[in-house]
Amino acid sequence: MPNGKPAGVRCVQLADDNLCRIFGQPERPAFCGGLQPSEEMCGESREYAVRWLGELERLTAP
Repeated sequence: MPNGKPAGVRCVQLADDNLCRIFGQPERPAFCGGLQPSEEMCGESREYAVRWLGELERLTAP
């Protein structure tokens, strides 16, 4: 996504299994590599992590 990913928009590089298609590739944005999982972010389940990321997107939306 040349101009970044707008909040609430699914990344075009996510495959159907939610894995990054460009993981480890030079074209992967630096932001993605810099976003490191933490206990606060991941919680105890995938559902918790998805909600946490959704809230992050909401709080950073223009």
